[in-house]
Amino acid sequence: MTPTFRQTLSAALFLFCPFAVAQNATHYLQCGALFDSNSGTLRQHAVIEIQDNKIISVEEGKNVPSGASVTDLSAETCLPGLIDTHTHVLLQGDATASAYADQLLKQSLAYRAIVGAATATKALNYGFTTIRDLETEGALYADVDIKRLIEQGVVPGPRMQVATRALDVTGAYPLLGYAYGVDVPHGVQLCDGPDECRKAVREQISYGADWVKVYVDRGYFLRPDGVLDDIPTFTVDELTAIVDEAHRQNHPVAAHAMGLHGVHNAVTAGVDTLEHGDYIAPEDIKTMAAKGIWYVPTTYALEAVAEGRASDGNPVYEQMIKTHADTFRRAMAAHLKIAFGTDAGAFPWTTDPAKEFATLVRDGMPASQALQSATLQAAKLMHLNDKVGVVEPGKLADIVAVPGNPLDQISVMEKVDFVMKDGVIYRSGSQSK
Repeated sequence: MTPTFRQTLSAALFLFCPFAVAQNATHYLQCGALFDSNSGTLRQHAVIEIQDNKIISVEEGKNVPSGASVTDLSAETCLPGLIDTHTHVLLQGDATASAYADQLLKQSLAYRAIVGAATATKALNYGFTTIRDLETEGALYADVDIKRLIEQGVVPGPRMQVATRALDVTGAYPLLGYAYGVDVPHGVQLCDGPDECRKAVREQISYGADWVKVYVDRGYFLRPDGVLDDIPTFTVDELTAIVDEAHRQNHPVAAHAMGLHGVHNAVTAGVDTLEHGDYIAPEDIKTMAAKGIWYVPTTYALEAVAEGRASDGNPVYEQMIKTHADTFRRAMAAHLKIAFGTDAGAFPWTTDPAKEFATLVRDGMPASQALQSATLQAAKLMHLNDKVGVVEPGKLADIVAVPGNPLDQISVMEKVDFVMKDGVIYRSGSQSK
């Protein structure tokens, strides 16, 4: 009998999945320090009691019962499981047009899905126990399958919220430039006009999208006055229809918005999160603050892809690095809600997405806030703050650890060596007793 796609995927992943260690009914973690994401401070010598997949107690200096199941992390700093609110597990680098085209034209959907599931496992090993995956880049609804396989325990990976195909207008999104009459795939679902866009939203939700993602601008260029200008994609009427239909079905909307007009249109339409935001006009920052729209800056990815895109004839990506840093500082000064997102997949997954932490701190965010952006704040963006984002009684046992003090040296976040998700240890740098 011919195996199903799911059976093939599961068998392939079995060869390279890490061994997960389910603990006894009660297990203790002895932490040298614990990052309290509510206060942004460290608690010393914290002992975390876990039953099954829930945190029962967190006490400083608590004595562990004799003979108890314990993981000694006394030389480590423990933190809530990290949350990345902007990933692409089905994309393996797109700094150049050829790298992107190769994935859409030369790799089968089955191949990309298998690699994507393995990539989700990588994300977990990096310490990201929860991710929001913001579109499949031509891999249709494979993110929904990966999410479900993780939930069913078939493959290890972070808990996921997914956006499936994303939306853009005709003529605005790769693959482009092929001869007319040659039918090539696109990295998004195309829709034009309010009615067609409503239908696309309904379709994506029916196939399992948790979020709806829209690309609201393209064709970036830096004006002499330093403003990053752009060509808007959707009209305000189209965007309003997309947001209205998604919100009518209780689904939030994420907008890829980088320049002046795209950002303004997205904010006007009332999206829930603004992704990248390389330039946000002062009035739009005020509107974002008033409406409570989240900002996900993805700083590292911009710098990682800039050289490759410049070689493709897009030098603006190198030029906008300074613009982005200035926008980020203005966003912090305005107290926008900022959540951690990396755009991992735009740069290869062989690079630890935690490099984003160092760029946030370099551009002026205090280390404590950078850590909060990837824990408490990211959980709020994903409406999961009743479950994750803080190590406290009642929350899910999602906990990571690093060998050092991230408040003193934020780069240690790139050295996660202990990962627990839902009370199960997937990576352990210390010995359990």
